[in-house]
Amino acid sequence: MSTPDSSSQPSLVQQSRDGDILILTINNPPVNAFSVGVPEGLKAGLDAAAADDSVKAVVIIGGGRTFVAGADIRTFDLPREQSPDLRGTIEKLDAFTKPTVAAIHGTALGGGLELAMGCTYRVAVPGAQVGLPEVKLGVLPGAGGTQRLPRVVGAAKALDMMLSGNPIRATEASQLGLIDRLIDGDLLAGAVEFAREMADARPLPRISDRSVPGATPDVFAAARQGIKKTHRGQLSPSLIVDLAEMAAAVPFQEGWDAEATKFMEAKDSPQSRGLRHIFFAERESAKIPGITKDTPTTEIRSAGIIGAGTMGGGIAMNFLNVGIPVTIVETQQEALDRGLSVIRRNYENTARKGRMSMEDVEARMALLTPTLDMGDLKDADIIIEAVFENMDVKKDIFTRLDGIAKPGAILASNTSTLDVNEIASVTSRPESVIGLHFFSPANVMKLLEIVRAEKTSDTVLATSMALARRIKKVGVVVGVCDGFVGNRMVHRYGDEARQIVEEGAKPEDVDASMNALGLPMGPFQMSDMAGLDIGHAIRQHQAKVAGQPRPDGWLDRIVETGRKGQKTQGGIYDYDETRRPIPNADMQKLIEDYRAEKGITPREITQEESTKRLAYSLVNEGAKILEEGIAQRAGDIDVIYIYGYGFPAYRGGPMQYASEQGLKNVVADLEKYGQTPAPLLKRLAEEGKTFAQYDAEKGR
Repeated sequence: MSTPDSSSQPSLVQQSRDGDILILTINNPPVNAFSVGVPEGLKAGLDAAAADDSVKAVVIIGGGRTFVAGADIRTFDLPREQSPDLRGTIEKLDAFTKPTVAAIHGTALGGGLELAMGCTYRVAVPGAQVGLPEVKLGVLPGAGGTQRLPRVVGAAKALDMMLSGNPIRATEASQLGLIDRLIDGDLLAGAVEFAREMADARPLPRISDRSVPGATPDVFAAARQGIKKTHRGQLSPSLIVDLAEMAAAVPFQEGWDAEATKFMEAKDSPQSRGLRHIFFAERESAKIPGITKDTPTTEIRSAGIIGAGTMGGGIAMNFLNVGIPVTIVETQQEALDRGLSVIRRNYENTARKGRMSMEDVEARMALLTPTLDMGDLKDADIIIEAVFENMDVKKDIFTRLDGIAKPGAILASNTSTLDVNEIASVTSRPESVIGLHFFSPANVMKLLEIVRAEKTSDTVLATSMALARRIKKVGVVVGVCDGFVGNRMVHRYGDEARQIVEEGAKPEDVDASMNALGLPMGPFQMSDMAGLDIGHAIRQHQAKVAGQPRPDGWLDRIVETGRKGQKTQGGIYDYDETRRPIPNADMQKLIEDYRAEKGITPREITQEESTKRLAYSLVNEGAKILEEGIAQRAGDIDVIYIYGYGFPAYRGGPMQYASEQGLKNVVADLEKYGQTPAPLLKRLAEEGKTFAQYDAEKGR
């Protein structure tokens, strides 16, 4: 799937000849998306080949770096008559009376692979990739993919490819029979030679004429069972299984027609709109006002990490994984040894699963230099502090770093809530200071909140964004406030969750209300995993700063019993060896006693009320963050919540979810449940607008 510039000119497809072979070259840079102009050019080429008896076969090849990387996603919302005619092009290919050969390099994804399967034959360079990733956008292969792929690779493999959306190498595709010949040398020359060999072969081996191998009832039953775990609550995976089963059970034309109907059903669903929204939002999040491709960046050749605990070790792994040497600092040898052993154990576990070799493990560990001397960071290009969330500790470290780090080094804090401006103020180089908020576990989670402080230079910001991409993170730029974007919103969400329990709900029912929305963890499951003591410390700190009394909620009382969550085998819940949360009767009594002490009469709270109050508390805080300029776009907030907090991607993030519900309805529910709607949210609701429209207008 891709989103290149499109054109309506048939010249996107050039015709040329190599003797008796007509060559159709698709030139729609950068990735030859199947946008308007491509089908017209291909059909014109096929018509020319049909009208010329001297043409024995046709080769279709991509110009530039790839075959066809997919359909143009921006055309999904166009009326059908204005959309590129992929299905019509493939029907014309399938009925064509001369051999057609798809010559694949780069990628043939989505509509690109469907186009190739509409051809008589497929050849490819060994490094090419083919796949049907539509499920990742909440849709399904809509131009024969669900009907042709099972006929070539068998029911089980086709389901695996379509339900995962992951591509396979041409070498594997060749073994499966999806690629008819691998071309080691020049692709075009090899394709023309193959086309000439097959020019007179009859009958033409059309995929649509084949049956589906391995189409037993067990295969489809297993797929349906599997998607309950891998794609819980999603529409398009179940439609894909239905269509693959049809491929095995009914004539091709019947399956082909059904596929068109089910594609539209999936495309027009809120889930697909959510996934397409996040596809574009992630790309938009990389755009920062004032930062261009000409903004100078610093080359990061080495990194320093202060702190070898859970976060420091996880952060170090990101650098080691891409070959950047790391010097990691601790204050005590025991802590340093423990941190290194955790890093090694993580890598060895990955090797045991077959995802890397033991040689890879040793190569990465060899890039890691442990030390107790912060002075050893003097040559690092970037130094990331990952110590306890305490302002005095962090300021002390940055004061020392200011005298150690070389000129031009980036000084970064992994703080999740604290004021990066205040941290930067203790240095003589505040322009070099930035917040890089990794999410735990840092070697797994894709999100990186990049906190732009008041004096952070453009070079440091641009370098940090480039570094995020290099270490395979999704970097989102945010401003300075308590908790930045993600944690500021989650603190408000946590407040509401505690309030709902205080009013009468059980913690497990509150969690279930967010599980029902598609989140893998509800607020209390998440708090127990992160450690209840962390939230407790943050609440104490916030109250102290605000000059308010020491917090004394029911959750604070649980922490004061010594229960801190999963790390103590008990918090709000008890935990068995599988880390399954089990309600604890003593904690429930503590909550009931707290209510009685405070004179609260518990009431029944429905799952619908709980879901709305929690989800809309995120949205309301997000709207405040937007209005304050802490986040650049509503789409940035959605990216943060999907990659950092487990919000289901098919909902599009909290802001997109709110837009789907209708912002007028969101405002009404907030007021109904006693929350004051943010001014921006109220204004957009009154104007009948969505957050996406707000982003679009702001970006003009």
